[in-house]
Amino acid sequence: MGYVIWFTGLSGSGKTTVANSVYYKLQNNYIYTPKIELLDGDEVRANLSKELGFSKKDRDTNVRRIGYVANLLARNNVFVLVAVISPYRDIRNELRKTCTNFIEVYCDSSLEECKKRDPKGLYKKAIAGEIKNFTGIDDPYEEPTCPNIHLHTDKESITESSERVMNYFNSNSTFFQW
Repeated sequence: MGYVIWFTGLSGSGKTTVANSVYYKLQNNYIYTPKIELLDGDEVRANLSKELGFSKKDRDTNVRRIGYVANLLARNNVFVLVAVISPYRDIRNELRKTCTNFIEVYCDSSLEECKKRDPKGLYKKAIAGEIKNFTGIDDPYEEPTCPNIHLHTDKESITESSERVMNYFNSNSTFFQW
């Protein structure tokens, strides 16, 4: 049985970093390692959704596409880690209903910390008006109301956050019975 592990949060909140850490922990810590895929929002957008902009409609389409691909993989016994902003609660809730074994991981970090971590300079560009519809600046991020896992990535190390995700998996006996 596959799973869709959906990491959501602001740009710079640590979604991809924690997902990568979990990916490597899964590969290295189990005798039987499930098939694992990591879908990163930036990579998927550059390939599967490159014609889309950042309007709400385009963001919803992008997130639905990622969810569709993740669900296809999960239905085929793949453990899918998805790291994507996915700013709108209604689309995440839609995916919760349509994806196989959907687990929502909220990477919660303050906007100030995300701005400090900004390796691509996107927040600076958005504040300067060079990027429109940037989540957290001139477009909202709707926090999950009831995520399966709530990480505080501005207060925890990457190791602590990824260990919390692994502890969730280990405490749920259905995860590694493949």
